[in-house]
Amino acid sequence: MNLRSALGALALISTASVFVAAPPPAFAQGGDLCPIKQFSDLRGKPSLSSGSAAVPKLVPGEENAYKAFFKLKPEDTAQRLQAGDVFVRKFPDGPFTEAVYSQMSMAAYQQQDFPKMEEYAAKALAINPDDVTVMVFTGWVIPHSSEAAPEQLDTAEKYEKRVLVLLPTYARPAGMTDQELAAAKIQYEAQAHSGLGLVDYRRNDFPGAVAELTKATSGNAQPDPADYFVLGSSLNRLDRFTDAATAFDSCSKIPGGEQSVCQRNADDARKSAASASSSAATKTTSAKL
Repeated sequence: MNLRSALGALALISTASVFVAAPPPAFAQGGDLCPIKQFSDLRGKPSLSSGSAAVPKLVPGEENAYKAFFKLKPEDTAQRLQAGDVFVRKFPDGPFTEAVYSQMSMAAYQQQDFPKMEEYAAKALAINPDDVTVMVFTGWVIPHSSEAAPEQLDTAEKYEKRVLVLLPTYARPAGMTDQELAAAKIQYEAQAHSGLGLVDYRRNDFPGAVAELTKATSGNAQPDPADYFVLGSSLNRLDRFTDAATAFDSCSKIPGGEQSVCQRNADDARKSAASASSSAATKTTSAKL
């Protein structure tokens, strides 16, 4: 599934109010929408918080219901939401409930029902406040909406900053290799900086946006073209036209429908840089005269 190609990657900057892109690779382990914390959950094992000493006691039928939920295809979002709602009502205090809320949040995102996405995310975090997957993803989606309220941006910022605190010491889940965890951490860190950069952009804090989006794109093997686009737009606002052109050029080199838009913006930024340079030279000459 490629939501970026299906829905378009530059709605953030265009007239659409919400930019919807594909989840980063760390959210799609083995073709499933599988958070790193829940890597073993798809094999029917309870999700334990860090430091848990024992597997919580299961209610009869709970494990089978959980397995049935995760057998549903990720693209069958209506079914997943319906089954998830039934599950959390029947087993509100079980060891799988947070994982189900997490997946319901992702399904709501896929349906572009962003209020529901935030609602399910909040319920997951009420059970486990340190769920990095829920925080990094929700904190990334919120600022992609031009209609995000100030308090929503505050929430997104809180989530992403918390993720950056937790990631360095995040323990490897059972069933996940060190290499897989390391790759997921890199993706989550980039996504957290992307979310923070977009929060700053929404607040018109363009220096902050530049700092965060530079971190999000630097060394990223699969950079988001929208990050480069917003980076270029922020640099333009700071009259750093040459740097803006470089950011837009990077965006234009990533395959997708946004390439031509990025190329036009790169050319415009170069024209602005040349104009600014010419104006500065004229002022210098006039001063000498």
